[in-house]
Amino acid sequence: MSSTAGTINNLPEPVQVFMTYLDVEKRSSAATLRSYAKDISQFEEFLETRKKTLAVPEKITSDLVRAFLAKLHGQRLAKSTMSRKLSSLRSFFKYMTKHRFIQNDPMVGIRNPKQEIRHPRSLNVDQAVNLMDAHVGDEPADKRDLALAEMLYGSGLRVSEAITLDLFDIDTSSGVVRVSGKGNKERLSPLSDAACKAVNDYLAVRAELGPALEEQALFVGNRGGRINRRQVNRILARMAEGAGLHEGVHPHMLRHSFASHMLQSGADMRSVQELLGHEHLSTTQRYTHLNLQQIMNVYDKAHPLAGNQSPDSGEDKKE
Repeated sequence: MSSTAGTINNLPEPVQVFMTYLDVEKRSSAATLRSYAKDISQFEEFLETRKKTLAVPEKITSDLVRAFLAKLHGQRLAKSTMSRKLSSLRSFFKYMTKHRFIQNDPMVGIRNPKQEIRHPRSLNVDQAVNLMDAHVGDEPADKRDLALAEMLYGSGLRVSEAITLDLFDIDTSSGVVRVSGKGNKERLSPLSDAACKAVNDYLAVRAELGPALEEQALFVGNRGGRINRRQVNRILARMAEGAGLHEGVHPHMLRHSFASHMLQSGADMRSVQELLGHEHLSTTQRYTHLNLQQIMNVYDKAHPLAGNQSPDSGEDKKE
């Protein structure tokens, strides 16, 4: 919790108790702790404008929470962001109630904003292949970039999973990679042949990228330190430009593409769920929309009763 200690130490004592519970008992990841600290800090800042504080949690009412939600709405935040902040508060006050810091939970009756349906964007198969094929170069950084992209697409990794990989996590001889996903849950993911080759080519020149500041890190930057999200985004932007793709290719789009292409090729939903490391099947089911859309396009073009046929294409002409 060291990276968030400064923020947490500035929060009221009840919040610090809750954060310690998340860290020690729940063993939440550093990213989860940062998210909770940010959301609860924002609520505390709002409460200060109303002369209230989480130091006295029993004084927090449902009306105050609704006023906070109204302020977030006025800032035109995404509904998913508002829902996440409410979820953080919900967890905090649930803990407060359970451990008798307060008697009444102010989150009771507070509903999340209705979510807009947002379907993930993905590349088609040709675009994904072009993205990899267009990236040719013999420099160590070129080989690293291709290995990274092949793993993001070939194994459906989250960017956070890819950049935290260590050398001992990957076994190209067996074609598997050990991934630490959300909630520090580990899973084994298969590596494509293309990814194995790209990784081996990269590892052969990895030391040339610079002094090994992060000796165990699989993907390192030009100065030898572990690669970060911003660098990954820049890498994919360059690769997309080289492939003639101008629709904003980002790490999660490659993950979406992996899932969509697996389902298109006949993989069952449960298997794709396991490969993606999704806790809930409903998260994986978002990708069925992409395939349903393609199925409907085929139907519209091919079925005689779909309504998009030419007048004489629905049945044979009578002689």
